Amino acid sequence: MKKMLLGCCTVSLLLIFSCSKSSGPVTPVQPTPPPANTYTPPSVAATFAKGADVSWVTQMESSGVKFYDKSGKQQDLFALMKSLGFNSIRLRAWVNPTDGWCNTADVVAKAMRAKNAGMKILIDFHYSDTWADPGDQTKPAAWTSLDFPTLVTTLGTYTTGVMNTLKTNGITPDWVQVGNETNDGMLWEDGRASTNMANFAALVKSGYQAVKSVSSTTKVIVHVSNGFDNGLFRYLFDGLKNNGAQWDIIGMSLYPSTSNYQTLDAQCLANINDMVSRYSTPCMVVEVGMDVTQPSTTRDFLTDLITKVNSVASSNGLGVFYWEPEAYNWQSYGLGAFDNSGKPTEALDAFGSQ
Repeated sequence: MKKMLLGCCTVSLLLIFSCSKSSGPVTPVQPTPPPANTYTPPSVAATFAKGADVSWVTQMESSGVKFYDKSGKQQDLFALMKSLGFNSIRLRAWVNPTDGWCNTADVVAKAMRAKNAGMKILIDFHYSDTWADPGDQTKPAAWTSLDFPTLVTTLGTYTTGVMNTLKTNGITPDWVQVGNETNDGMLWEDGRASTNMANFAALVKSGYQAVKSVSSTTKVIVHVSNGFDNGLFRYLFDGLKNNGAQWDIIGMSLYPSTSNYQTLDAQCLANINDMVSRYSTPCMVVEVGMDVTQPSTTRDFLTDLITKVNSVASSNGLGVFYWEPEAYNWQSYGLGAFDNSGKPTEALDAFGSQ
C-alpha cells in the first residue's frame, strides 16, 4: 500500500511539475527584421496623384514595342503602371499632328485605356501640331492666319470639342492643362507673354472657360517649367492675375541632374509654398525625369521630391508625374525609367504603395 501510495504521489508530483513547466511564461517569437536594404516608398495622402505621362505608348506599340513587369512577364502598359503604384495618367493633345499621334482620336483611345485601368486622367493641351515648350510655342498650321480675336475663339472651340469627345466616350478628365511649359506664353507671336501678357491671359481665360463649360469639376492647370525658379513663376502668374486670367492649379516641371536634385527639390518646395501663399493656389509637379542609367539615384530623387510635395500644408501639394517612364530604346530619350529589356527600373519604386 505504501509502495502504491508512494508511486501515486510520485506520478502526481511529476504531473504537477510537468504542468507547471508547460504553463509558465512563454518567450515570444521575435519577427525576423527585414533586410537592411529593403526600400519603403514615401507615405502620401490618399488623394496624392502618383502619375506618369505615357503619351508615346500607342506609337511605341505600333512599332512592336512591348512592356514587361519586373519578372519579365509581358503586360499591358496601363495595367503595369497601376501595379507599380501609379494612380494617374497624363496625355498630351496636339491639334493636327502630321503623323496622327496625339491627335484627338489617339488621346481618346489612350484615355479610355487609362480609365479602364482605374486611373485618374490629366489632359495636356499643347495648342500646337507638335511639341510646345519654353523654346517653341508654334501655332497649329490651321490657325496661323487667324486674327487674335478669332484665335481666342478658336482655342476655346477646339478645347470644348476635345472635352466633349472625351465626355461622349465616358471620360471626364480630373485635370486639364491649358498650354504646356508656357514660360513665355503660347501660340506665338500673338500669345508671347514677354511682349503681350494681356494676350496670353486672354488665351488662358478662353481655355479655362471652355474646360469648365463641359466639366465644372475638372481642375485647370497653367504649366511652367523649372519649378525651382521662383522669379519666373512670380513674373508669369502676377502677369496672368493682373490681366484677369483664371486657373485652379499651378503646374511645374523639374528635371534635375543626379548631382543637384537635392538643391533643386528644396528650391521647388520653397517655390510651391510661395505659390500657395501668394495666389491661394495648390501646385502639382506635372513632369519629372532623370538619367535612365542611374535608377538608384533617380529613386532617391523621386522619394525626396514626392515627400516634399506631399508635405505642403493643407494638402496643397497635389502630386508628381514622371514624364514618359516607359520610353526605352525609343527616339534617343534618356530620361525614362524602364531598362533596355522593357522592364521598370527601381526608380519607379518611389511610386509604390505602402
